[in-house]
Amino acid sequence: MLPTLAVADDVVIEDRLSLRFTEISRGDLVTAKSPLDPLRIVCKRIIGLPGDVICVDPTGQLAPSTEHVVVPSGHVWLSGDNFSHSRDSRSYGPVPIALIQGKVRAKASLSILGRFLFLMLHMQIQPLRGFTIYHNPVTYLD
Repeated sequence: MLPTLAVADDVVIEDRLSLRFTEISRGDLVTAKSPLDPLRIVCKRIIGLPGDVICVDPTGQLAPSTEHVVVPSGHVWLSGDNFSHSRDSRSYGPVPIALIQGKVRAKASLSILGRFLFLMLHMQIQPLRGFTIYHNPVTYLD
C-alpha cells in the first residue's frame, strides 16, 4: 500500500464494527482475508463495487487496457495504491464482500519515542471490541 502506508514504523487501526452499520464505498481502505491465502490479511483500497465495470491491465503498465471485468454481486474490486507493484484484484479477481474484515480508520507513523507511545496506545485500544492494531502494516498486510 505504498505510498499510503510505509514499510516500517506505520500503525493502522482497523474498525470491524462499522461494517455492521455502514456501507462500504469506493475509496475505502479495508482489510480482508487474502483470496489466495486465508491465513494472510491484505490491506487494499476498494475501487469497484458490485455492478461496476473495471478496466484491467494485469501487467500494471500505464498503457490503456482492453480487458473489462464486471464486478459480480456480493463482490468488490480491490487495488493497492502502488499500482505497478501490488498484488490485488488484478491477480485474484473480484473479492467476496464476506472476506472484508474491517475499514482502516487511522494511521500513524512512529518515531523511536513513538514506539513507547504505541505500546501505551496498544494497551488502551486493543481491548476495545471490534478494533485491531497492525504495526508495520506493509510487512504484515500484503
